[in-house]
Amino acid sequence: MYQDTNQRKSPPPIVFIIILGLIGFGASKFLPSLFASKSSDTPTSKSGASPSGAIATRISLGNQILVTSQTTPDKQAGVTAFAKGEYKEAVQKFQASLQQNRNDPETVIYLNNAKASNGSALKIAVSVPIGSNPNVAQEILRGVAQAQEQINTSGGINGAQLQVKIVNDDNSQEVVRDVAKTLTQDASILAVIGHNASNASLEAAPIYQQEKLVMVTPTSFANNLSGFGSYIFRTVPNISIMAAPLAEYAVKTGKTNIAICYDSQAPDNISFKDEFVAALTAAGGKLVPTVCDFSVPSFNPESAIADAVSKGAQGLMLAPHIDRIDRAISLARTNQGKLPLYGSTTMYTFQTLKDGQKSVDGLVLPVPWHPDTNPGSTFPKNASQMWGGVVNWRTATSFDATQAVIAGLKQSNTREGLQQALKNPNFSAMGASEEVKFLSTGDRAGKPILVQVKLGGSSGYNFVPLR
Repeated sequence: MYQDTNQRKSPPPIVFIIILGLIGFGASKFLPSLFASKSSDTPTSKSGASPSGAIATRISLGNQILVTSQTTPDKQAGVTAFAKGEYKEAVQKFQASLQQNRNDPETVIYLNNAKASNGSALKIAVSVPIGSNPNVAQEILRGVAQAQEQINTSGGINGAQLQVKIVNDDNSQEVVRDVAKTLTQDASILAVIGHNASNASLEAAPIYQQEKLVMVTPTSFANNLSGFGSYIFRTVPNISIMAAPLAEYAVKTGKTNIAICYDSQAPDNISFKDEFVAALTAAGGKLVPTVCDFSVPSFNPESAIADAVSKGAQGLMLAPHIDRIDRAISLARTNQGKLPLYGSTTMYTFQTLKDGQKSVDGLVLPVPWHPDTNPGSTFPKNASQMWGGVVNWRTATSFDATQAVIAGLKQSNTREGLQQALKNPNFSAMGASEEVKFLSTGDRAGKPILVQVKLGGSSGYNFVPLR
């Protein structure tokens, strides 16, 4: 899903920036290698600020490379120096690496961490699926890195710099349990940005809640996270708010009979399916009963399409797990334009565009943020200048999550004090396009934007806001 960015020089040629900007709405325009390795380690629970064993290979403040697809000799030299405590050397090497490859968020975070190593610093963690989905992981890391750089270059949090530990959790429930235990036992960690998939967040949330460590997920939509606990927050709206406009759009455009293919192992997409059906019925539409589950080994796109068409479906809604988007794309290919396509927010990735091409032309889905609908915001321009192209909603909501934590830490730099700040009904923080405010449930107050896949220019297909 990602082109090899390691060969790019900075700044890249303007034509390349434009092309990347146009196609970037999918999974952010940066396309790291498909071959990022997935760790086969099964971490064991460890305590303390310096984890050991398998979990230690998944956590880094700057002492090791986790995003292996974004490796340069200078970056390797930087982590080696960082591990030895030679922070001045690490800073120089990380800066040199970014001269070659500026769109690597891991290096930006490590650079800021190295600069902050010789003074007072406040520390948070970000947990992302580097091994299972490096593209999505880097989208999230870019938002965190941009917020970290912004606060650290403007005086810090009441004078203290922000350090960020990066964690690779692979969206694995088993790994996430160990990650959550390790982070809660590290007294220096004041908050966690993450996790990505809802199954991961739901696995970690009870641990964070019990141990009283703030978790702010930028991407998990599952209904079960709403009101989960006083330490659990998210910078995306409740899934009912996301699903309803899509169902209403389908009915308004004359597609009242909709079949659904979802992933029974993805809590966020189960929630999306349920809320979509409720909104569809309320709008006068009808669910066409079919059996179509992306998670089962026997998934068959041909029979799924044939079943939907034979039962009179006028449209098809796709709600896959983030790590099984390939199955949704295969269903779209089999569809061959027979049925209009609708999708959950998960479908907003570059993989959808790159692999789907004409098969996903016209696909409509909701997103919590889009750069083209925020003309008054400086975030899209700043992000484009920092990374060399346009970023997507996951980067924006991750920036928002980090901004919220920063604003809370300005009020109190303890775990309990941060939680109290975020739970205050009057709390707000400036996000990518609007203020971040949390409802009493921990959900983000906000509304979605409908986008559609359309053919556009030399870049091929794009996600474009519906006007």
